[in-house]
Amino acid sequence: MLGDIQIRSALLARLGRMSHRPSALIEELRVHNGSAIADVVAIYKEAHCYEIKGDADKIERAISQAAYYDLAFRKITLVTTERHANKAIRIIPAHWGVMIAREVSGVVVLRGARSSKNSPFFDKKTALMTLWRTELSDVAEGLNIQVAAKANRDNISNSIAGVMGREELSLAISAKLAQRKLGFL
Repeated sequence: MLGDIQIRSALLARLGRMSHRPSALIEELRVHNGSAIADVVAIYKEAHCYEIKGDADKIERAISQAAYYDLAFRKITLVTTERHANKAIRIIPAHWGVMIAREVSGVVVLRGARSSKNSPFFDKKTALMTLWRTELSDVAEGLNIQVAAKANRDNISNSIAGVMGREELSLAISAKLAQRKLGFL
C-alpha cells in the first residue's frame, strides 16, 4: 500500500533529477489563507503545484482542493496510485496533469499519465495571497506602488493585481517563493 510519504519522497527525487530542475521545491505551502495546503510546489519560471493522494486517501478530496489550487496556481498535477488512477483521470479537472505512482521491487516509480495545462481559473489576487506581507511589499515596491505602513496583505494584493498581467504576476510570485525557500537553506 503506497502512502503519501513514499510518493512524496519519490516525487521530490524525480523533480531533483530532471534535466530542467526547479529552482526550489517547497513542501506544505498554504494556499488561500490556509484553506488548502499544497503538498509540493516546484518553482520553475512559474510555480507548479503537486497534490499527492496515496492508496488510503479519498481521491474525491482533490475536487474540493481543486477550487483553491486552480485559483492560486497556473499548473497543477495530481500524483496518485494505480488504485485511484482511472477515477482520478475521470473526476479531476481536465487541465490538471496526472502522475501515477506504483511500487516496483520496493521502489516507487512515477509515470506521467496526462500533462498539465494552464488553469483557466487562475486568479491574480488569490495567487498573490501565497506570499507573505514582506514579499508582497517587495513586489509592490518593484512596481513603484506605495504601500501604507498599516496596509494588510489583502490591500497590497489588490494593488498589485490591478497593474500586473497573469503571466507576469505568476513569474513574480515564483521568484519570491524561490527566494523564500533559498533563505531557509
